[in-house]
Amino acid sequence: MSDLTHLDERGAARMVDVSDKDVTTRTATARGTVLLSAEAVAALRDDTLPKGDALAVARIAGIQAAKRTPDLIPLCHPLPISAVRVDLEIVDEGVHVEAAVRTTSRTGVEMEALTAVTVCALTVIDMTKAIDKHAVITDVRVAAKSGGRSGDWSEG
Repeated sequence: MSDLTHLDERGAARMVDVSDKDVTTRTATARGTVLLSAEAVAALRDDTLPKGDALAVARIAGIQAAKRTPDLIPLCHPLPISAVRVDLEIVDEGVHVEAAVRTTSRTGVEMEALTAVTVCALTVIDMTKAIDKHAVITDVRVAAKSGGRSGDWSEG
């Protein structure tokens, strides 16, 4: 069990000690999609949702979520977040969400980027649920990361 980084020698959950890691600039980008009905997509495009500007509210929710990730994911380190960018794109099938997070720290920001995308997507659902009760969040994933010992990676 001691080969698993989040378990101690007795198998108990623990926060990984990152104090020996180098401080480097680290980034992560995550993506996901909210699948919506054609009616909900039309309301987003026409800015006629009963709750108001869904994309603006969702963007702020995603930024807030990235900053609050250690409060939500028990073993995440609190990190000095340098920047969070959340982009939303209305497409025929719904809304594409992308979040990019940056820090200069000893560990990466993949969880922060994933949390930003997920909470942003949940907010889109909350803002559109009066029109579409069957929205689905799909394909949430880390799309790219850079910095740290494991180096850079991108989904393609």
